[in-house]
Amino acid sequence: MGFLEIEGLGKIYYHEYGYGDKLLFAFHGYGLNGQQFDVFEKSLLQEYRIVGFDHFFHGTSTLYEVNEAKITAGMQPEFLKAYIENWFKKSGMQQRFSLLGYSIGANMALYLLENFAEMVDEIFLIAPDGLVPHKGFDFLRTSFIGKKLFRKLTYSSWMMLAALNILKQISVIDESLHTIARKEINKPQKRLNAFYTIHFIKNIRPNIVQIAKLINQYRIRCRLYFGEYDNLFPKSNSRNLIKLLDQPELYVLPMDHWLVTNDLDNYLVKQAYDYQQKAQGIL
Repeated sequence: MGFLEIEGLGKIYYHEYGYGDKLLFAFHGYGLNGQQFDVFEKSLLQEYRIVGFDHFFHGTSTLYEVNEAKITAGMQPEFLKAYIENWFKKSGMQQRFSLLGYSIGANMALYLLENFAEMVDEIFLIAPDGLVPHKGFDFLRTSFIGKKLFRKLTYSSWMMLAALNILKQISVIDESLHTIARKEINKPQKRLNAFYTIHFIKNIRPNIVQIAKLINQYRIRCRLYFGEYDNLFPKSNSRNLIKLLDQPELYVLPMDHWLVTNDLDNYLVKQAYDYQQKAQGIL
């Protein structure tokens, strides 16, 4: 594990793993850390050297100043560019790279593609946030009632659990996500981390029209993976982006939001084989 000092922000930790020569910057989902993608042992780890960053309020990344007013105002997206720039400075190397984002981490991957498109070969978007505004998150972060409610839920264990149960009942979240979320709200600090996280990333709003233009211009391979039963970030979120891409790749698996698993690893292995066979004119 290594870390980067981001001036004006904090200390961002990252995990490096994989056996390939190609470089892949990866951004994990909520409640996890930068090592989430080590499950792709048979697929991506064979091809890439993965650099997985820990989000703030996750893993070991820490802000220089924990000030609630500044946190709820949100991180300035420009700091994300420093992740890449500082990593290259520290490593003493400069090379092309790919991007991977799962769930809320997809916002960050998309933003970086928007700013480093000329250096990007591929982008993997797994159950991605960031393709369309999330009405639920926006309600909690921007509306007067939503902000008051979110704060109230954060400081009440029984109210947060009740809210989760309601979200499950109306199919906003599925069973697996409900189970994971319950583990993430069982302690006051975990609930506060959720409150901080949802606010801290709110300014990262990728421009999908511009991103599609850049993907087409630089011929960046863009792969989107969705769970058929994912109600949090459903496949329908990809419609606008898909329409704008010259060569879209959309894959829907019989799974829910929890996609970063051995099953997806196996799927990626088969997909890579089929892709190679097609390129050779065998399929």
